[in-house]
Amino acid sequence: MSKAELLKEIDKMPLHEKLSLLERAIKDIIKQTNENELTLAADSLENEYKNNAELTVFSTLDIEDFYETK
Repeated sequence: MSKAELLKEIDKMPLHEKLSLLERAIKDIIKQTNENELTLAADSLENEYKNNAELTVFSTLDIEDFYETK
């Protein structure tokens, strides 16, 4: 469906359906924006986490058994 056809169909919708469609579109845009920002942040810090010993010092404990005290 082309953009022009889509807009014609939207013009035919009652107001409550247009508002519902708009709400859904805004939620999708916000979700996609947030996911993109998180991906960019993770990508920008990946090298730091892999190479900075101060950030990975506790990962040496990952191989040790953990015993919870009660």
